[in-house]
Amino acid sequence: MLDATLTKRARGLLTASARSDVPPFMVMDVMAAAERIEAAGGHVIHMEVGQPAAPAPRTAIDAAHAALEGGRIDYTSALGMPSLRARIARHYRETYGCAVDAERIVVTTGSSGAFILGFLALFNPGDRVAVTVPGYPPYRHILTALGCEPVLIETHGETRHALTGEALLAAHRKTPLQGVLVASPANPTGTMMTRQALTELITIAESERIRFISDEIYHGLDYAFPAVTAAELSPHAVVINSFSKYFCMTGWRVGWMVVPEPMVRPIERLQQNLAISVPTLSQIAAEAAFAGRDEMEAVKHGYQENRQILIDGLPGAGLSDFLPADGAFYLYADVSKFTDDSFEFTKRMLQEAHVAATPGVDFDPIRGRAYVRFSYARSAQDMRDAVKRITRWLAQGGMAHR
Repeated sequence: MLDATLTKRARGLLTASARSDVPPFMVMDVMAAAERIEAAGGHVIHMEVGQPAAPAPRTAIDAAHAALEGGRIDYTSALGMPSLRARIARHYRETYGCAVDAERIVVTTGSSGAFILGFLALFNPGDRVAVTVPGYPPYRHILTALGCEPVLIETHGETRHALTGEALLAAHRKTPLQGVLVASPANPTGTMMTRQALTELITIAESERIRFISDEIYHGLDYAFPAVTAAELSPHAVVINSFSKYFCMTGWRVGWMVVPEPMVRPIERLQQNLAISVPTLSQIAAEAAFAGRDEMEAVKHGYQENRQILIDGLPGAGLSDFLPADGAFYLYADVSKFTDDSFEFTKRMLQEAHVAATPGVDFDPIRGRAYVRFSYARSAQDMRDAVKRITRWLAQGGMAHR
């Protein structure tokens, strides 16, 4: 009887907290399923995860090797290595013609660490933060885990899937918002905001005292027109970026924030307690990565080729309706002529055609059942083979037409 009582109490101790009850990031589940197929001897074309196939620039790798040869890899300042923060500030001058004080730059563990720090510093439990759908799932999942309320605002084709000031004001007037987060180029759509659209949105947000966060992780990967940084448009915006995408350094886990001066110390205190500092080796490599821009531009040209392969090839498979791929390395395709369940579509495509992609329900709980996201960050040959496999699979009745 005593043992049964203790066992019952022990089960209670192992119950997860309510804040941990967030949906999975589905793309990681798809990647795991693809890896199981590969472990059994299958060859999967990976179009599910937004991860460059190219390695980090040679300059970054060489700098990391040299640092390891030197022996000690110590903690750095919680805000990041001063030389890296200065180099990022220089990047804003060189790339955007925008003066950003290095003291306003915070080095983070990828953009993910930046979102956690930014949300903790800007918002209180119960605060309402607007995010667009379709959009990157961890925005809303992290907000939920931190006790905030993500407010989903749908975007539409007539605005090129960009959030408008009108839509933001409508949500704000319904119940006040404390923040808004936008991304350009966006994940999963690949769409971008023009300078005028971004300027108008920031102006409206700030006039209503809505804190503005700009996710710029795909800057550098812009094809339709040059990306605009919110750091140029407002000193009050919080800008988040990373070395993961353009610089092909996903696993190095290093990113940065540009924050208003009054937010520097609060974020520093959080970083001190949550992480102490970002891995030093990654910071050293990241600083050196800026010297590898020629190499990264060659990779970008490869993405442009891949983008064209999909734009030209997928219509032949019956996937002719997709959003403008202005930037990043994603194509968000409408599959509603084949299915009303994008999860089942991607599951069967993986199992039967060995092409891994991400169901739209991961990015959009409202209309995502009609969409699939394809990442074109792999090789051109992979893209050609993927088009052939998808075409053959659908032609053979892989998904019966609705």
